[in-house]
Amino acid sequence: MKLKLAILSGLLAATFCSMSVAENEAPKKVKSSGDLERLKSLAGTWKGKTDIGQGPIDMTVQYRLLAGGSVVEERLFPETPMEMVTMYYEKEGKLALTHYCMVGNRPSMLLKSSDEKSLTFDFDPSCGIDTKKEMHMHALTLRFDNPDTITTTCRSLANGEEQKSHPCTLKRVKS
Repeated sequence: MKLKLAILSGLLAATFCSMSVAENEAPKKVKSSGDLERLKSLAGTWKGKTDIGQGPIDMTVQYRLLAGGSVVEERLFPETPMEMVTMYYEKEGKLALTHYCMVGNRPSMLLKSSDEKSLTFDFDPSCGIDTKKEMHMHALTLRFDNPDTITTTCRSLANGEEQKSHPCTLKRVKS
């Protein structure tokens, strides 16, 4: 019975969503902040090298737009056992992210500051992670070096102590 209700609920949701967009009519463009628009410019594949403590390794990151352009998905180490996903979206008019980590948690962050060259995110305590006990990504800076080069710097905590940061410079893969 519960399965039937779940299927019915899904079908109803899909029906209502499809009814809101007439056939052959493009959905309305979502108005988003300049910060989200800048993230949208990253759509595509990026490559670089990073050192997460075991020496340099190749890193591939894929960005794509979802949900009518209201969400930017970042996929790190795609199609590997280390694959992780970060979703960027607007929360109460401010850029936010949720990182789905290979350690099994999902820290969230809010935009702390931005300028023409960078976006800096800091931990959002409402995500429920115990910062003194749980290893997690605590902060992130994305630096836009030029249209085809970005540098990411993550700060993580383990047992309440800040770990060494490992910046990674990524280059856009031209198709």
